Amino acid sequence: MFQSIDPATGMPGATFAELTDAEIEVRVARAQQTFVEWRLTDLATRSALLEKIAEAFEADKRRLAEIATREMGKTLKSSLAEVEKCAAGFRYYAQNGPAMLEPRRVAVPGGTATTHYLPIGAVLAVMPWNFPYWQVVRFAAPTIMAGNVGLLKHASICQGVAAAIEEMIIAAGAPAGLFQNLAIKSGKVAALIADERIAAVTLTGSEEAGSKVAAAAGAALKKVVLELGGSDPFVVMPSADLDLAAKTAVTARIQNTGQSCICAKRMIVHADVYDAFLERFSAGMKAVVAGDPMDGASDMGPLSSEEQRQTVVDQLAQIEAAGGRLLFGGEALPGKGAYMSAGILVDVPIDHPAAQEELFGPVAMVFKADSIDAAIALANDVPFGLGASVWTNDASERDRFARDIASGMMAVNKMLASTPEAPFGGIKRSGHGRELGSHGLHEFMNLKTVFD
Repeated sequence: MFQSIDPATGMPGATFAELTDAEIEVRVARAQQTFVEWRLTDLATRSALLEKIAEAFEADKRRLAEIATREMGKTLKSSLAEVEKCAAGFRYYAQNGPAMLEPRRVAVPGGTATTHYLPIGAVLAVMPWNFPYWQVVRFAAPTIMAGNVGLLKHASICQGVAAAIEEMIIAAGAPAGLFQNLAIKSGKVAALIADERIAAVTLTGSEEAGSKVAAAAGAALKKVVLELGGSDPFVVMPSADLDLAAKTAVTARIQNTGQSCICAKRMIVHADVYDAFLERFSAGMKAVVAGDPMDGASDMGPLSSEEQRQTVVDQLAQIEAAGGRLLFGGEALPGKGAYMSAGILVDVPIDHPAAQEELFGPVAMVFKADSIDAAIALANDVPFGLGASVWTNDASERDRFARDIASGMMAVNKMLASTPEAPFGGIKRSGHGRELGSHGLHEFMNLKTVFD
């Protein structure tokens, strides 16, 4: 049984029954049967369905947003924006997917070779709670467009969202087995991956979960895409617009209450502007209002659970014990709900294990760098390589950062964000493979070359 808990109040919400093994078998068999038929549908049919799903999300966005806010605590305005982004994601593949799936012909000695993009089967997705709709749509939209079918194992605390997504897709006219929610716990995942009817697996989550899923997929010789943790650097150089950089840094750190893989977590500031930036950044972080996520005046809601808040509190204590200094904030707020104040850490020993981990809460670490070389070294001195944000108006510095910061994505003079048009993913312990864009569509397809 899954029990929903509202992290803003600590009060229990809806309950959801866990699937039995027999019920799981029914769904997997249904997925396989549906794939046999769906793979043969024309691209226009797939596009039309995705457009209808997009319209359904738009029409019901308020209800969908409220489910997410009550299950994991993000502000209602953030939940609404997420649902709207999901509609845009479905629509992007509806409008652009057919062109991405057109065969590609090249000349080869003695003739031509044509690459055909063919579906492979059922894709199992293991998804997290922090962006409970968007993370799922990042796999679901290209899966449907590709001619595959999807099976979702969502986070335990987001079963309402998981059920709502399946409901919306079916209501839009999808065959019953095209996209199915599996209300199961993590212990059931390995057996599913081993099932010959599962063609591939994608996971967004922790390093530990990614390692287990990758091991199971490797043992079964199946394709896997992993989007894991991040400790993204936010690098500020002397030529940057400090006012804009500091203002953006606040949003980049506290979005989703700091619970985003691509949140800016480590502010790396050139010594020449360190004091000026820290003054501006501190003022912005002190002004952040943590409150009722249903209230439009709240900048951020609670963390996703009491357990998640305690994890962050414990990490901060470890960093402080090793010499880090909490300038302000980073405290569990009194009263009901998993609320926490926004804060800033300085003097963090970069080699301490806690400083090398992902800090999944609204507290930023600020570092000083004496040169661009030092800034790049600090940016790369973690096991992660998901995203980065760099602030400079020097073209040569921009080129250095693009070449030398070890990450899968980088934003220049703006906050990093995902978008349906561009590939999303990281390197090192942030995972491998890509979602979104044409890359996300082709990840789980058979690129079949036919020599003519």
